[in-house]
Amino acid sequence: MKLVGLTGGIGCGKTTVLKAFQSLGVPCFVADQQAADYYNDPSFVDAVASFLGSDIRLPDGSVDKQRIASIVFSDPQALQRLNSIIHPRVMDDFRRWAAKQEAPYVILESAILYEYGLDKQMDCIIAVYVEKEERMRRLLLRDQTSREALEARMRNQLSAEEKMDRADYVILNYEGNPRRRQVETVDRKLRNGL
Repeated sequence: MKLVGLTGGIGCGKTTVLKAFQSLGVPCFVADQQAADYYNDPSFVDAVASFLGSDIRLPDGSVDKQRIASIVFSDPQALQRLNSIIHPRVMDDFRRWAAKQEAPYVILESAILYEYGLDKQMDCIIAVYVEKEERMRRLLLRDQTSREALEARMRNQLSAEEKMDRADYVILNYEGNPRRRQVETVDRKLRNGL
């Protein structure tokens, strides 16, 4: 079974492309969803609080994810440390999950596949590409946040162009572009061992 990474910059439409692969019967694992579950584990939260501060906990004991985001997206060292806790755990969970799948290939979706060396553990990479201004337009509509906050997040990722250059396959995810046909072409190649 091939391990395939799917990546792209924030706002490029990775989720939409992933759903297209899922509709073809491809098992897909979303790193962010898996990582979100870790915040329900008290030992994980304690580890994060040890370097981000106890104020990441809300009065009811739950985690203030907005507070965490505001810290790590303005402090590269804090982001690096948080990701050094999360990503080995995600990869362990992904490998256990993948071993249970019966398919020619499975997909691990992660926006920061290259940034944390996860690409080296994959057999090939698919990048979803949309140029920056279009991603910014989509994100401003979707997230109801400031351009500055989005720029800060984008600075913590490789450029979409670099991800595209390094990938084995690229899906151009513009409105009106034949996304489904692109996904089917990549799927066919992966199933045929290309």
